[in-house]
Amino acid sequence: MAASSIGHQIHINVNSPILLPLRTNFSSLSFTFSNAKYPLKWNHIGCLKICALPAVPIIASGSCREMLPPALDSSSEPPAIFDGTPKLYISYSCPYAQRTWIARNCKALQEEIKLVPIDLKNRPDWYKEKVYPANKVPSLEHNNEVKGESMDLIRYIDSNFDGPSLFPDDPTKREFAEELFSNFDSFYKAVISSLKEDKINDAIAAFDSIETALSKFVDGSFFLGSLSLVDIAYAPFIERFQPFLLEVKNYDITTGRTKLAAWIKEMNQIEGYTVTKRDPKEHLENYKRRSLSQL
Repeated sequence: MAASSIGHQIHINVNSPILLPLRTNFSSLSFTFSNAKYPLKWNHIGCLKICALPAVPIIASGSCREMLPPALDSSSEPPAIFDGTPKLYISYSCPYAQRTWIARNCKALQEEIKLVPIDLKNRPDWYKEKVYPANKVPSLEHNNEVKGESMDLIRYIDSNFDGPSLFPDDPTKREFAEELFSNFDSFYKAVISSLKEDKINDAIAAFDSIETALSKFVDGSFFLGSLSLVDIAYAPFIERFQPFLLEVKNYDITTGRTKLAAWIKEMNQIEGYTVTKRDPKEHLENYKRRSLSQL
């Protein structure tokens, strides 16, 4: 057998994955390994995971690979609203909605928070009338209320649902996180201005600042060392800016930026993030379509 358990102790045969229920209290478990003397570390890649070398995953609630529902459009009936089931309304193509989707996945909440994708090009009337009057995504239905704004929602999901914390306790890291949250708008505007105008200097400076931020802590490849809400806030946009700048400006954002290259590589190992990604070609087509519509 891959594992045996007595009470809260689990004995694991190295190289064999085991599955635990979603609501397992991981803090109460202890682990011993047969035929191995490898260091342990905690790691969450969209699912809870304990790693030895070689890796031995312990995954919350089976697989993170859920069957994604089709987007609801103007012809679709609404889901049961305010029925007690938390619902995350998103668009598969929206980077702001993607933030909340990643946070949900990285806290292993696939079974607790229902994903409700909306077709923004043909959105249903009931979404504005019955769910969220602002008629935008993302929004979260929870405790008979609907909340919006992606940055607020990722904090809310982290604070109000079970799962691994995505925000550090370290005061220095928390302060730096708030600084990075505050800097996001200027980062976004700098890159967009470079894409729209015949210049690249603003984007160069913006990604230089990202490289500097990723160099602050040495205990991991992420902004705060380990995966956090900061990475989740920036990832959907860097995911899009990388192919945009390469296609439009022939500019590779990772050239000369080893920290950024390592961060992108690490993010692409996180299943809770990768399941939310779209094909870069799709991002490019969307960008070109929006650009042409503004001419």
